[in-house]
Amino acid sequence: MLPLVLASSSPYRRELLARLRRPFEWAAPAIDESRREGETASDMVRRLAQEKARVLAGRYPRHLIIGSDQAAVLGDQILGKPHSHERAHAQLCAASGNSVTFLTGLALLDSERDTCQVDCIAYTVHFRQLSATQIDRYLRAEQPFDCAGSFKAEGLGISLFRGTEGSDVTSLIGLPLIRLVDMLQQAGIEVP
Repeated sequence: MLPLVLASSSPYRRELLARLRRPFEWAAPAIDESRREGETASDMVRRLAQEKARVLAGRYPRHLIIGSDQAAVLGDQILGKPHSHERAHAQLCAASGNSVTFLTGLALLDSERDTCQVDCIAYTVHFRQLSATQIDRYLRAEQPFDCAGSFKAEGLGISLFRGTEGSDVTSLIGLPLIRLVDMLQQAGIEVP
């Protein structure tokens, strides 16, 4: 059985992967995460998930390497990580009363055989109508400035929603465990 490596520095993804109770290592992949001209959001997250896994293959030549990337899409706009209170406020104002679809690219690379399973999982969040005061209170309480879409669904961010749609709530946090288990089983790893 090949050992697992998570190609991510995200503490949220590490917490999710730990739920599967399989030992794993993690390493931060250094790639250019820019969107290519004409690239759809779903194509971008698939490509980046695979690139994150592949960039670690030289360091982990006999491993199963998990890559993941996420984009939050509002209309035809991709919402990135805000990195500031002001940008987070603007994102949540735009999301207020609307729906944001989170597209999570997932790749499982068998670096020994050079085979890669790749998928994109969608999850939609329907936001409540939010006032500027509610948004400011939320941002001060949780400071989700490193999260696409400017909220933490695993925390107080859930209070911003009026509903959600999707087959795997963990994809909203950045690592779709249901689909990952399918991929792992196809690669010969049983969970549980």
